[in-house]
Amino acid sequence: MAGLPPPPIDTYQALVTTFSDFLTVAIHTILYERNIYPRESFLSARKYNYPVRQNRHPKVCKWITDAVAAVETEILKGTVSRIAVVIYSPQCDPLERFMFDISTFPTIPPGEALTLFERASDDQISEEQSAPSVPEIDLDEQFRAVMSRLAVCGSTLGPIPEDCSFTVCIELKEKSEPPIGHPQPWIPAQPSLQPVGEDETTNTEEGPKHGRYAKGSDIGGVRTLPVRAIEAGDFALEMWIEEGRAKGRSDQGEEAGKEVYDDPP
Repeated sequence: MAGLPPPPIDTYQALVTTFSDFLTVAIHTILYERNIYPRESFLSARKYNYPVRQNRHPKVCKWITDAVAAVETEILKGTVSRIAVVIYSPQCDPLERFMFDISTFPTIPPGEALTLFERASDDQISEEQSAPSVPEIDLDEQFRAVMSRLAVCGSTLGPIPEDCSFTVCIELKEKSEPPIGHPQPWIPAQPSLQPVGEDETTNTEEGPKHGRYAKGSDIGGVRTLPVRAIEAGDFALEMWIEEGRAKGRSDQGEEAGKEVYDDPP
């Protein structure tokens, strides 16, 4: 996971690439801390000048890489509001959702991902403003803070059953078209985990009625734990963890999201 420092975030593509890199590290960290795979299957690494864990099984690494690439493709379309890493019980009940809210990412027209972000020109800065109006923020420092919070989430969330699984979901912005195509890496999440949707027609005894999809009953869970908000110029996101109703019923929890990536190994 070590490597060169990330490029400056001066385009939407660079912003999304930086987030994808961060999401990859976060997923490996979550899998380690929640004991989804045996701990001996993880190796020690460093990222953001911080010790992290990386699963070394080739199929797991490939699945995570492919899932993050699929997420990145949708983010570049400007259709994604949130990403969720979801932990499922052996009975396929969603136990926990690790949420990444990117709804405040810039809105960029299609085809403009490599266009430089607009900055204040020199003649817009007064002579008194010799320093930038917004100081540079060390993203690595904020990423380290997130990893340190994830590294102790096990003690806060408590244990989960053995043989749990996970997946990655995306929640689409309103009026966004779902990712449909061939091959089809995404599948719809169950209705109880769907956000409020667009107008629909329901057939009743009184005739057709129009209304909005009800918010999924499992969205939000029974407890929400804040992780951290990151804000560095155009890069802004918020993270939290949701524990679902199934976890309250039988020491297990729940998932949300609109589209679910194909099953991991």
